[in-house]
Amino acid sequence: MKKVKIKIDDKELEVEENTTIMKAAEKIGINIPRLCYHPDLSVEGSCRVCIVQVKGFDYFITSCAHNISEGMEILTNSVEIRKARRDIIELILDNHPKDCQTCERDGNCELQNLAYTLGVRERLFEGKRKRHKLEDSSASVVRNAEKCILCKRCVRVCAEVQGVCNLEQHYRGFNTVVTPFDGSKMDDSVCIQCGQCINVCPTAAFVEKRHTDKVWEALNDPTKHVIVQTAPSIRAAMGEDFGFEVGTPCTGKMVTALKKLGFDAIFDTSFGADMTIVEEANELIHRLKTNENLPLLTSCSPGWISYMEKFYPELIPNASTCRSPMGMVSALSKTYYAKKINKDPKDIFMVSIMPCVAKKFEIQRPEHIIDNMPITDAVLTTRELNWMIKSYGIDFKSLEDSDFDDPLGESTGGGDIFGTTGGVMEAALRTAYEEITGKSLENVEFKEVRAVEGLIEREIDINGKKINIAVANGLTNGKKILEKVLKKEKQYHLIEIMACPGGCIGGGGQPYPPKGYHTLDKTLFAKRAQALYSIDQNKKFRVSHKNPSILKVYEEFLKYPGSDIAHKILHTHYHARYPRGVN
Repeated sequence: MKKVKIKIDDKELEVEENTTIMKAAEKIGINIPRLCYHPDLSVEGSCRVCIVQVKGFDYFITSCAHNISEGMEILTNSVEIRKARRDIIELILDNHPKDCQTCERDGNCELQNLAYTLGVRERLFEGKRKRHKLEDSSASVVRNAEKCILCKRCVRVCAEVQGVCNLEQHYRGFNTVVTPFDGSKMDDSVCIQCGQCINVCPTAAFVEKRHTDKVWEALNDPTKHVIVQTAPSIRAAMGEDFGFEVGTPCTGKMVTALKKLGFDAIFDTSFGADMTIVEEANELIHRLKTNENLPLLTSCSPGWISYMEKFYPELIPNASTCRSPMGMVSALSKTYYAKKINKDPKDIFMVSIMPCVAKKFEIQRPEHIIDNMPITDAVLTTRELNWMIKSYGIDFKSLEDSDFDDPLGESTGGGDIFGTTGGVMEAALRTAYEEITGKSLENVEFKEVRAVEGLIEREIDINGKKINIAVANGLTNGKKILEKVLKKEKQYHLIEIMACPGGCIGGGGQPYPPKGYHTLDKTLFAKRAQALYSIDQNKKFRVSHKNPSILKVYEEFLKYPGSDIAHKILHTHYHARYPRGVN
């Protein structure tokens, strides 16, 4: 690549000719302020905060959208530039609510941080401010257009990463607003509830639907037996909010914190992941024998399931009928566990800690009701759990480790790796291999399906039988595989699709990235994934169907994989869903 000589703030350097001014400045340690820019999304150039002066131009240049050229002389911190940036932020603030102290993003807001660093100490511009009604009817995602700064990050992530294209700017000028098509409510649109709009939003224009109040209420109700379960990826990410290095597993401290919060029983969603693998492997082996409804599509990601129901309903017969691991633990808690402790299921309040805001939508689906009773009563994101721990005054970093409770708290390494992309596939292959061959694996790791890249296709040899598999995370990648299936370009046997980039470790409910990282950051995802792989390596049992607690549940309650009672408790069904007004 050709290099050109430029000067930034009187410092000479050589940079590849297609480098943006912003990236060139970063090479010499200059961080130009920005709001609409995101390193993994297309360039918008709308906020103008990243402006610089370039010799020969009589106007300011947006550094995120302009490439350098030979001989360019750039000033990033002149008096005029600093004043102009401050004026831009002041104008944005003039059209922004004055509720920082009560805002969800207080202390973790990019607009707030920029106002501080650029020296905004008072509001100099006062005028008419946009007014929009809070759109909080959604099961998962709350939209507050008054806090929107029109950066279009949400629009871009929805279109470019998820391929849903649910959001767009409507109207013009002062009346511009970001909404679903025709101003629909989120649940009436093609929104799949993934929450990636929440992750990339620099303010609080998008946040998750809070369930903390109902959880506090349940914990303070002496008539309720309150159970909590935690998804695998929670333990790989929650420590970031408490000063731990990225990629530090915090399983034991997490359990201790939950005990201090007052939960009566603490179960592991990884147990449900093991159960899912046992049931799903049985399903896969049956389909391989009959050659029906192949490929088998995994079904543990609710955002992906919603996407399938809205965009690929013709593939519903291919989806596994297994409930998500969360759904399995919840269902067993209100049936098997309730009988063991002689509790009326109606007196059990089931809380799930998930990396995923789409789980809030999942628990409201009629398919997730058994005997006229919701199997999960509340879902907290990792962010919500971390807030509760801080609110309760718990010093998380100093906690000792504790273990999950029986009988739904024991898991294998196969269950733990569900939290990262490729983990479901690897766990399924471990069990499928042993079920098909009747032999124990000497090396249980299928590293060829591990990656934080968006798409993997592999051919796996199981005792001479070739199994074609695909793993996709982020739904634009999922779409590539699904189109191949529909066009019959390739015969797959098993496909894992996770709605969120990186899988659950990059879920819409995970902690906002610590300093030095950003949302959609593959380095961040890789470190969180490694935390799960390290947990897997240290487990006594690493293959799901060898989990002693799973075997006991089958012996005492479910009989065998695929039994009638297993189908009632552990399986579900899906159907085509269309946004309002579409038939």
